[in-house]
Amino acid sequence: MKQVSLPDGTSVPALGQGTWMMGEDRSNRSAEIAALREGITLGMTLIDTAEMYGDGESEALVGEAIAGLRDQVFLVSKAYPQNAGRARLRAACEASLKRLGTDRLDLYLLHWRGSVPLAETIEAMEALRDAGMIVRWGVSNLDTDDMEELVEAGGQGCATDQILYNLTRRGPEHDLLPWLAARHMPIMAYSPVEQGRLLGHRALATIAAARDATPAQLALAWTMRRDAVIAIPKAGSVAHVRDNRAALDLELDAETLAALDAAFPPPRARTPLAML
Repeated sequence: MKQVSLPDGTSVPALGQGTWMMGEDRSNRSAEIAALREGITLGMTLIDTAEMYGDGESEALVGEAIAGLRDQVFLVSKAYPQNAGRARLRAACEASLKRLGTDRLDLYLLHWRGSVPLAETIEAMEALRDAGMIVRWGVSNLDTDDMEELVEAGGQGCATDQILYNLTRRGPEHDLLPWLAARHMPIMAYSPVEQGRLLGHRALATIAAARDATPAQLALAWTMRRDAVIAIPKAGSVAHVRDNRAALDLELDAETLAALDAAFPPPRARTPLAML
């Protein structure tokens, strides 16, 4: 399993597991739990969730899936922006921990920026770390100017920025990715296949077929081509997890990368960070 280093030197897998929209339909529960456990077996031990997902149902699903496996997992969750201040973050974290059935999060993220000042969020995150409830903290959906403000407010301890990044969402390559790379801060790429919409892209399918890969595998392999990118695709079945894992075996040569650049051009100017 390819590894990515966090700023504190901790290594995590470059391919993890996302859980957005998982846990919301009870009829899918056994299949989703089996998928998460298969991913852990295959080395995809970073699992990302959030209090927002299914109003906590995703966290409860993850908690069930990792029961007995907690020490094998790098567990990530996210807090609503309205909960990211000193008055509410501890309670939000405690609720997430209870649903997940654990005593700590390996990484706790601000889900997106709201009205709480970043300096206050930093203070609240650091307090949780001092209390042993989280090991490290980070952010999600923050653009370059937000990240600059975060660091100026004392946020040098930020471990990552989780953002929307895939072949059709290449805007971060212009300024955000270089800014983060200069500070040895990796990104977590959510929706690396654009919630499945990339699978119907004709050019991607053609390029993938020529390399005996599926469009999803090629899109994932492209997302992980950089050393400081952690991809977190969602998979609701064991077969889907195995298909995602195979993306790590794809080697993208110069010809393939050129073909993808032609089909999905890199940005020529700054583009505001997008959110799904």
